[in-house]
Amino acid sequence: MKITNRQEQMTKQTRLIILIFCTLKLTLHLIADSHSGFQGDELLHIETGKHLAFGYMEFPPLIGLLAFIQNLFGSNSVYVHRLFAHLASILILIYVAKTTIELGGKNKAIFLALLCIIIAPAFGRSQQLFQPVVFSQLFWVLSFYQLTRFVKYLDNSSLWYLTAFVVLACSVKYDALFFIVGLSALLLFKRTRQALLQQHFWKNIIVLILLLLPNLIWQYANDFPLLQMFGRLYETQLDNGSRIGNLGQLLIDINPLASLLIIVTAVIYIFKNNKTFNKPIAISILLSGAFLSFSNGKPYYFYPIILVMIPFGAIFWEQTILQKKWMIYPITALLLLAAVLIPFGMPVYSFNNYLTKVYPFEKKNIEGGKYGVKYDEYYTKEKWKETMQQLKSVYDSLPTNEKQNCMIWGKHYGQAGAVNLLGVDYNLPKAFSYHGSFYSWTPKEQMPNTIIALSYRVGDFFGPYFDELTLVRTIYNPYADNEEELYQRIYVCKKPKQDLEKMKELFKTRIFE
Repeated sequence: MKITNRQEQMTKQTRLIILIFCTLKLTLHLIADSHSGFQGDELLHIETGKHLAFGYMEFPPLIGLLAFIQNLFGSNSVYVHRLFAHLASILILIYVAKTTIELGGKNKAIFLALLCIIIAPAFGRSQQLFQPVVFSQLFWVLSFYQLTRFVKYLDNSSLWYLTAFVVLACSVKYDALFFIVGLSALLLFKRTRQALLQQHFWKNIIVLILLLLPNLIWQYANDFPLLQMFGRLYETQLDNGSRIGNLGQLLIDINPLASLLIIVTAVIYIFKNNKTFNKPIAISILLSGAFLSFSNGKPYYFYPIILVMIPFGAIFWEQTILQKKWMIYPITALLLLAAVLIPFGMPVYSFNNYLTKVYPFEKKNIEGGKYGVKYDEYYTKEKWKETMQQLKSVYDSLPTNEKQNCMIWGKHYGQAGAVNLLGVDYNLPKAFSYHGSFYSWTPKEQMPNTIIALSYRVGDFFGPYFDELTLVRTIYNPYADNEEELYQRIYVCKKPKQDLEKMKELFKTRIFE
């Protein structure tokens, strides 16, 4: 049976609910911005905007285009470089609400769904930083909204919108492949299968492949760094993870109370609801989740799936318990109590308040450190300020003839990115690195006789490449959550043993070390 295609109308009250939550969400992010510096990966993503390409070593190309636009402001402010992240977080709320409406939810369901997103630590930091993660969540939500509309109405426009958003999802993070696996559910049901055949869905597949082809060609031309990255990821992280442990951490990340009230009921509602259009959607979610679990993904890999499940849990409550109007008040009160966990997901407290009120609950002892702070953006304002000042001091101490062609080698892409973004205010030379996507941007000119090298505590990393190596500064970081990052070291390196071209060859298989 085909349902008449029509846009579900929002009432003024619905719009007001969404507006209030969007305002609250943006306010929380802006408060967090005021308390934070740049997280290390953000510095890499910002740098991609200076090197537009059809692909990068760690991720697809869209993040580079977004960074390019933000870089046009010529600012090194966290507010500017998180503009698109905050916009994405607002759109996520709007389209979770719209999906809830399409699935049959009313205002109470929308209220519960958006409140659960606000109080979830998982959707604090992951939607705060300028990283592919938040855009992946957005395009999963947008794609799922169009999937819901297609399964419900069987219309051609929803199918093409779905195609467009899947392309965008694949262009920002490769986890979109899990969503595509879920789409195969459409072929398992006669109703949706016939609609796909009638609308010549092979055209959508061709368009999808053609639009993603530039990135595939880039991967081929660069010896598929994606495979090298995933190999390194499984070697160092994913193979050591437990699926049960990951599930437990996921439920904590979402907020234990929200997990109990919304996610558990979402599973019940999805698989017990008898609406015709719910079955393909349920199997789609199941396939995506199963494939992701089989791949032993980290807890945050599941965040997009949680976002598309939340409306179902909210509708369950609206259509059962909340039939008694007064029940909305105790449930809301419970969820508001759970909002105490918001500071565990984003820096809404100042750093000093975090150390006294939040850190004791997630304390981590690091030998040689004072605090093992989980998220580095809490303290990176001061960290990078101190780093730039020390680099400036070393650079100024060089003879004039050595300054002319001097470059800075950042062992970690975050260090190189910090120099290139923040070092401008200190008149520092540009930095390069062989780590991650920085490998693609290494200079091609003659290697200067003098290099200032910056690393964490990683042993004799630079020694094999120079005849002269002098440790000139050591910068202590009492807040590092691992022993390696307790100290940054600055070296003056002279008399290189090879040119830059040879250096690139030496690091060809070490990009992700």
